[in-house]
Amino acid sequence: MKASEILVSMEKASEIMRRSIFTFLQSIHLFSSTPAFLALPFAVAVFLSQSFVSSSSLFLVVEARLHSLFVVSGFPPSLELFTILTLKLSQTFLAYLLVLPFTLSFLLLAKASTILALQSSKQLQGNTLFYSICSFINLLVTQICTSLVLLAANATCLCILVLCFNFVELFALSSPKLHLLVSAAGTILYSVVFTNTCIICNLSLIISWMEKRGGFNSILKACFLIQDRSSVAMALVVPINICLAAIDALFQYRVARASQRSKPAVIMEGILISYLYSMLLVLDTIVSFMFLKSCKQDHQEEPYSQRIEISIRGKDGKVDIKLSV
Repeated sequence: MKASEILVSMEKASEIMRRSIFTFLQSIHLFSSTPAFLALPFAVAVFLSQSFVSSSSLFLVVEARLHSLFVVSGFPPSLELFTILTLKLSQTFLAYLLVLPFTLSFLLLAKASTILALQSSKQLQGNTLFYSICSFINLLVTQICTSLVLLAANATCLCILVLCFNFVELFALSSPKLHLLVSAAGTILYSVVFTNTCIICNLSLIISWMEKRGGFNSILKACFLIQDRSSVAMALVVPINICLAAIDALFQYRVARASQRSKPAVIMEGILISYLYSMLLVLDTIVSFMFLKSCKQDHQEEPYSQRIEISIRGKDGKVDIKLSV
């Protein structure tokens, strides 16, 4: 990518971020009430799940299973990346399972409430209650599909990493420096793939609500919209993820490790930090909404939809199969 293209992407990302923050502050009385309080149980579940996973006996079982699986697959057990990968995957998998009910309920309700507040009255056609129920069902189906896509992306990256290490061992090229190089390349590949997958999944949730299309159809359209805009999307996602990680670290430092402070003070501080986390989740939804609007504006002069038509002729007549993206 050229330097001029990078500058254009950064300018575009900063413009979307400014508009998102302005919209958030302009209607902060709306976003800080219902959407933020709906996301609060999800934020509390995210924080508490980490402490529960670390002290759970199930964590040791899952870690041992993953350790055995990676050893059988050909992953070098002496590598430092092997220990880190096994530990983090076990923690992430268990925490995700614990938080999943809150993701499919409170987080989706918070996203739906945020999008509903962002939409104008002209966009809400017909019965608002019926529209909201249908859109939430689409949102729920899309969330389940995005979970499968994230699982597939993680599995694909791990398979590629294992194949690379097996290739190195097969041709007797094994050395500490080469292992370090493969580990670094695998980490970069995993970060890029996982970040892009998360961007597509977040965008597909907004599309499923606004356009009443759920499931993999929304994910396909998100992939189409994000073409040539991945740098802009990454520039938007990275600051928010850094802020979420900072709030997570603040909770672990102030609440999870607080042993000499009174329990009421710790509980109140934990609720306050969780509320900040939920507010940031609302801002993340606003940023995704603004990014989708920007993508649509860029596509106004281009053919927005693509259609593949397949015609099959048989004895009984003609069958047309149409796939629109």
